[in-house]
Amino acid sequence: MPTLSATARARLADSAFAYIDSQGRRRLPINDISHVRNALARFDQVAFEDDAARERARERLLRAAKKHGIVPLGFFDGQLRKAQGANVRSLPRGTVTFLLTDIEGSTRLLERLGDAYAGLLRDVRTAIRAGVRAASGYEVDARADEFFAVFRRSPQALEAALAIQRTLREKTWPQKSDVRVRIGMHTGRPTLTDTGYVGIAVHIAARVCYASHGGQILLSSAAHESFTERLAEGIAFRSLGRYSLHGLAEPEALFQVNAAGLITKFPRPRTIGPLGSRTAREGP
Repeated sequence: MPTLSATARARLADSAFAYIDSQGRRRLPINDISHVRNALARFDQVAFEDDAARERARERLLRAAKKHGIVPLGFFDGQLRKAQGANVRSLPRGTVTFLLTDIEGSTRLLERLGDAYAGLLRDVRTAIRAGVRAASGYEVDARADEFFAVFRRSPQALEAALAIQRTLREKTWPQKSDVRVRIGMHTGRPTLTDTGYVGIAVHIAARVCYASHGGQILLSSAAHESFTERLAEGIAFRSLGRYSLHGLAEPEALFQVNAAGLITKFPRPRTIGPLGSRTAREGP
């Protein structure tokens, strides 16, 4: 990481820091990609003044990570705080299916809508929560514009994903904004600790979500294989090929869900291309 001199640090705007305490001391610089990565690694070492300050810093850091195309896996696996809105002991164990969502173009939406973005985010979360609960899912975490849920069975996760995408497509958004969420699904056997789920299954789920586009539902190979019963009429899985997902040793086969009420045409997944060829990456 390039050294940030005292002079260069002093010249940075307040927006280039994730945390500014009540005394005006600026912590966790996020002025470039290397400092964002460093801030993610050091976040849990910072003594915040209160929970509200910690939450503001986390959301600012998450936005910076998304701007630079960084998938902050530690924020999903419970390293920063316990699962929100759920008793960890009540979460399902064994083989489960994860569903992760992320609002496409959230930074642009925030810049465009200003204060109205908070209401939009609330409405998106409401739609996601309704879909998850109706399908007997569990909310694991929700922070910034990302949502993490878990299901005992993959058909339940698919039911929720379809309901979420259809509900969001039918809504009218402020300033006629085009609001879309990415959805990724993966089935695996994670470890459930007192702070939430950890393990490679969480990482794969996050990578699959990151690879998807707004309005799309992507499945990992394990999620696809978990469907042993015939799909409901009008629902089909389309094979997109095998892709190298950052941080994973082996290429992953990805499958797109096609169904009534969903967009069906998308660019290639937002990641390294099939078996190593490069694919364009979209910003946050």
